[in-house]
Amino acid sequence: MSKQFTLPYEGGLIEKNLPAGILHNYEKIWTEVFPEAVPASSAVADIIVSSINSCEGRLFRLGLTTGATPAPLYEELLRRYRAGEVSFRNVEVVSIDEYYPSSSDSLQSRNHRLHDALLDQVDILPENVHIPDGTVRQEEVSAYCSAFDKMARELDLLVIGIGEEGQVGFNEAGSNEKTRTRTVRLSYKSRKRQSRRFGHDLAATPQSAITMGISTMLSAKRIILMAWGEDKANAVKAIVEGEMTTSCPASLLQRHDHINFYVDATAASLLTRVVAPWLVGPCDWTPKLIRKAVVWLCETVGKPILKLTDPDYLENSLGELLELYGPFDQINIRVFNDLQHTITGWPGGKPNADDSTRPVPALPYRKTVLIFSPHPDDDVISMGGTFLRLTSQGHDVHVAYETSGDVAVHDDVVLQHFDAARQLGLADRFAEVKALVDSKQPGKPEPRGLLELKAAIRRSEARAAVRSFGLDENTNAHFLNLPFYESGGIKKKPRTQADVDIIKELVSRLKPHMIFMAGDLADPHGTHRVCTEAALEAVEQLHAEGNDWLAGTHIWLYRGAWMEWELGRVDMAVPLSPDEVVKKRLAIFRHLSQKDIVPFPGEDPREFWQRAEERTQNTARQYDRLGMAEYQAIEVFLKLC
Repeated sequence: MSKQFTLPYEGGLIEKNLPAGILHNYEKIWTEVFPEAVPASSAVADIIVSSINSCEGRLFRLGLTTGATPAPLYEELLRRYRAGEVSFRNVEVVSIDEYYPSSSDSLQSRNHRLHDALLDQVDILPENVHIPDGTVRQEEVSAYCSAFDKMARELDLLVIGIGEEGQVGFNEAGSNEKTRTRTVRLSYKSRKRQSRRFGHDLAATPQSAITMGISTMLSAKRIILMAWGEDKANAVKAIVEGEMTTSCPASLLQRHDHINFYVDATAASLLTRVVAPWLVGPCDWTPKLIRKAVVWLCETVGKPILKLTDPDYLENSLGELLELYGPFDQINIRVFNDLQHTITGWPGGKPNADDSTRPVPALPYRKTVLIFSPHPDDDVISMGGTFLRLTSQGHDVHVAYETSGDVAVHDDVVLQHFDAARQLGLADRFAEVKALVDSKQPGKPEPRGLLELKAAIRRSEARAAVRSFGLDENTNAHFLNLPFYESGGIKKKPRTQADVDIIKELVSRLKPHMIFMAGDLADPHGTHRVCTEAALEAVEQLHAEGNDWLAGTHIWLYRGAWMEWELGRVDMAVPLSPDEVVKKRLAIFRHLSQKDIVPFPGEDPREFWQRAEERTQNTARQYDRLGMAEYQAIEVFLKLC
């Protein structure tokens, strides 16, 4: 499927004809920003292919890594290899790390993953592949690492991704610029992240690894770093614009004289040229960018909008904005009104009201609303208050749960449900289910029978949450079970037309006036992105097929599970009362399998309801600081079309 989810253009730095020195002025590692990972990977592939093809008379020495980041790069390299554009017969590949201990035929090993993703499908000679050996005996591993380090030095090109905290390879916080290839003890956080590949079994996740050191990496003749997604944005900011520090190991690569960073737009979202492009050069001043600049200025000088002064603008590099759209007080008033008009207590439109400045039209009053929820709890976590408002104000609200969410249910939860059934005298299948659980093998898909039980648990929880909002769970809750998700493990199948067709059928049947979709590009598992891309593809195909009723359908994007929309982007802000905050919380509590023991919390140990409340309350405080009315909490949305 070709549809790639990108956010609408909202103005920014005018890069055309801007001297490179100005464009990269804030960057200690020059960074190339692309709309998505695929074109960025294509640009990196250009460099690799050109470098290989221009290297004559000797082996071209290429350093590579594994993981999610290089996946689109390897797909592009395979495409070019199959098209006859490049051969790997004169290429020597050096991989930067491996679990220790680890067998090369283990499905989780870096060795296996690199061979599976690239090496087994090209014409590289086996003797030219060098991957750290995770089977070396402990008493020999130090000598082995020293020999590997000598072999791995002075690569022609090193292409690597970075971790969420600025790791490169298994060089974690504390690694210094003199480190060489060595064994390292993995931190608890790293093991917890890596445990996804070991059936979420921390005990089965290796405690150590062999990794190329920072000094070894710095010896390469050229380095290319890559990062995709909002979850890498903080690390990209620190690596590109921050100080060199051992707390962010990749920042130490700033010392290299021939290094570039290739990122997608979401990974670049915290760079100065994106956050405050007016500090870098001339801008395309769209209404959204003007609002973004004013909100930024308020935060910078600590004032509400209507108290900003002419010197505030001039002293903070916003003179161009004053020249084009000033005077300052008119900008203040315009942005204040613009932001105030995003606030509405009627997310489905207020009947019999002037809707000229409201985010949602008044008519038709009883709207059909379709909320897409990637997992069975994203609807209430991310927009539970708005969901409640839409329902209580009489709209026909439907929820489409796009995936089963089965792999996010702990085995103990399944056993507890069946033990309860046994204790109630309803059925005694506990031993049978326990045998299913015990049959699991780390790194392999879970038994289908066990996944079906887990999916049923999540369906029952979603139905309970819908019921708590006063809806009929039999008619207004739709479980799509998109096929791409049903791999039985963390790695999902490719999105296909089969996923899109399921969504098309539901949208065609309901003919909604409003569609809400997930805009959380920071989802660490990619499910939100895939689901949104499938839904957008479905709507696009329905448009192309001549469904004229779609002209009156508007698409809104929510966030809230991992991060929130910045105020410069917001098109609708729905304030929540204290009572609505509690009702939303109770709906989240219906998802009992996700409470207290959430399998995928990332680096934030709090439960989803705690994170969601903190975000909505913080949004309300932001509006308050800008001079708006004070609310308990606010959920915000971006209008896609």
